[in-house]
Amino acid sequence: MSAGSWRAWLGALRRDETYGQVRRLAGPAIAQQLLHTLVFLVDRVVLGHHRAESLASMQISAPVVWSTTTILGAFTVGSVALVGRRVGAGDRAGAAAALRASLAAALVFGLVAFLGGAAALPGLLRLFPEAGAAVHAEASAYLGVALASMPLLLVSLASAVCLQASGDTRTPFRVAALGNLLNALLTYGLVFGVGGLPPLGARGAALGSAAAMGLQAVLLVALLGRRGDGLSWRGRGGEGEAWRRMARVAAASLGERVVQQTGFMGFVAMIGALGGVAMAANQALISIESVVFLSADGFGIAAASVAAQRLGAKRPDEAARSVRAALFMAAVALSGVGLVFLLVPEWLLGVFSDDRAIVAAGVPCLAVAAVAAPIMGGAVVLSQALRGAGDTRTALGATFLGGLVVRLSATWGFAFGLELGLVGVWLGSTLDWAVRLVLLGVAFRRGRWRTLEV
Repeated sequence: MSAGSWRAWLGALRRDETYGQVRRLAGPAIAQQLLHTLVFLVDRVVLGHHRAESLASMQISAPVVWSTTTILGAFTVGSVALVGRRVGAGDRAGAAAALRASLAAALVFGLVAFLGGAAALPGLLRLFPEAGAAVHAEASAYLGVALASMPLLLVSLASAVCLQASGDTRTPFRVAALGNLLNALLTYGLVFGVGGLPPLGARGAALGSAAAMGLQAVLLVALLGRRGDGLSWRGRGGEGEAWRRMARVAAASLGERVVQQTGFMGFVAMIGALGGVAMAANQALISIESVVFLSADGFGIAAASVAAQRLGAKRPDEAARSVRAALFMAAVALSGVGLVFLLVPEWLLGVFSDDRAIVAAGVPCLAVAAVAAPIMGGAVVLSQALRGAGDTRTALGATFLGGLVVRLSATWGFAFGLELGLVGVWLGSTLDWAVRLVLLGVAFRRGRWRTLEV
């Protein structure tokens, strides 16, 4: 394609209404996703400058919190599909019923996470025997608070997801910004004992995060109760039917997330077998790479929201255009992020630790992450879009093959068979994303998602 043809194509794309809507939704969605994770990123940065054991403990704590939230938050996939379609069809009462069902599910699953997690915590720590007693103590302190705050986290998540599905990505972003400000102040003060606060180490970081999630949950629920023409939880009736429809869509997503987290915990266990330096370096790397995943997730949220609304309005061609627009934007943006990984790896890793061994272990892995960035981006956007359309079975199949079979076997082969260590771990995860991208791309082109009923 010539330069003139490229310019003409880009000009037509920018004038496309669907492209414009995806772009408007994607910006705040990306920012909100980054701010949501910034709560845990601040924990890692502060703990990294507290003690080496504190940062290493996040290799246990962060996956447990993330896995719990991801699995029990599977119901929100049904929320996106149902709220988006009801909004697209102009059914305000149906959208409100779906919101109420989502908030109720968040409270129930949050309590399940708290009670079940507290009972399982000693067993979880025994999965990481190489970490040592000091790391176990820090992880236990962090998780004790984090699991207790799980109902607040899931209510915040459900509220934000429903708003995004309705086409409002700005409100979750603004609320997340306030939560992050509170978290930064409290975490620093409670970890180091600044400003008259007690020095609590990892427990202090968890308390700061819990306070931030609590603030976000209260603000979002309050705002959803006073909205005029927008999405609101006010009203009664229809919750049972909404829950049944959401559960039907979310069932395969729950299976997908169980598969994903099973693979991820095996992945984490392999990293733990590489020792404390590799664990700490990987925590820094995951924090850096989260920019890629969360940016892709933001584009995917925009694509899922627009696609669900267009399908609700019986305009599947516009739904497909929204997904292609999100894929294009994600590819451009994440290729740029990958370039930053290549240019300043030492500086990026130095933000999280001043330990030279940790930085040296992470530098070659960032080169792998740079290549993986647009690949991951495409896979995340496609999976989000298909889920928003109600096609959760395809995402389940891709995750089973890529996230479980390929990731674990490839990581073991690269890291231990070929003795590539932490670099092998990152090569294994990259191969996983490549396989998922191919499978999801084929499913999107076939178009079964266009005719699904939610």
